[in-house]
Amino acid sequence: MSNARTARFSRRGLLAAGGALGLGALVTACGSEDSKDSGSGAKGAAGSGPWSFKDDRGKTVSLDHVPTKIVAFTGVAAALYDYGIEVKGVFGPTKTKDGKADVQAGDMDVSKLTVFGNRFDQFNVEQYAAFQPEVLLTTTFDAAGSLWYVPEASKDKIAKLAPSVAISVFDRQLPKPLQRMAELAESLGADLKAAKAVEAKKRFEAASERLRKAAKSRPEIKVLAGSASDAIFYVSGSNFSIDLEYFKALGVNLVEPPEKAKKANGGWFENLSWENVDKYPADIIMMDDRASTIQPADITEATWKKLPAVKAGQVIARSPEPILSYDKCTPLVENLAKAIESAKKVS
Repeated sequence: MSNARTARFSRRGLLAAGGALGLGALVTACGSEDSKDSGSGAKGAAGSGPWSFKDDRGKTVSLDHVPTKIVAFTGVAAALYDYGIEVKGVFGPTKTKDGKADVQAGDMDVSKLTVFGNRFDQFNVEQYAAFQPEVLLTTTFDAAGSLWYVPEASKDKIAKLAPSVAISVFDRQLPKPLQRMAELAESLGADLKAAKAVEAKKRFEAASERLRKAAKSRPEIKVLAGSASDAIFYVSGSNFSIDLEYFKALGVNLVEPPEKAKKANGGWFENLSWENVDKYPADIIMMDDRASTIQPADITEATWKKLPAVKAGQVIARSPEPILSYDKCTPLVENLAKAIESAKKVS
């Protein structure tokens, strides 16, 4: 692996197998920290107010009106879109090289978005300032509350332009950040009692119960969470990742690399060479679906093609950075349940 690529994976690639270490990009939100409510605002009346929201860092952002000039990490904007909240400015993976919507953009029309940065460590501060943002919304992947995809080099400049809100996706199970994102959407005007929102949550709960039953009935099925780069195959443990922690809690038999093997990567995952990709027997392989990783159909390594799960066609997609709406997370749970139900024991 080249030095440039090594550097890339030392920071951005810590999420390659479904986890991330702190990027040191903590941006302090304005307001007090003693609010007891998660959020408040005029429902369905964006632009009116007042508005406040206490995020997962314990920071409360308060404005005299519900913000409309919102800038958000792409995945957060996609989740809010599912609740009817349209964000006009984004940063993070939004468009692929051919100009199409990145998987993290969800159902948004990316042609209508102002994109301040499409890659990691890319953020046009001047363009952001001209946009006159009222609030910045993103996630955090560490205990320190570092703002995901806010570059370390420009975080202080960005912080001065608008307060920030962070939803934690670190070391907790999927339902919690889903709930928090729904609360954020509600504070911005979403109606969580609307039929669409209610039905989406019910489908997620039904999918979760289906996965619980599938895992209980097929405890012998081993599931490995992987991610591919040119030189390395990453195997995630369930530590810290919101989806894997949840799947494990539901009874899924996940392949768990030993802590010693994950130590160099902050406890998130183990690096394997392609020669050793068969180190852990698995019946199902869940592969990282992000554009920054190599997708299964494009993997040419002979060792990969020889894996029993690959030969059996038992490879499914995984979203290490899921769009945090019930609508988008339900298929992730359903697909794993279906895969376990129908899997052949090949390991």
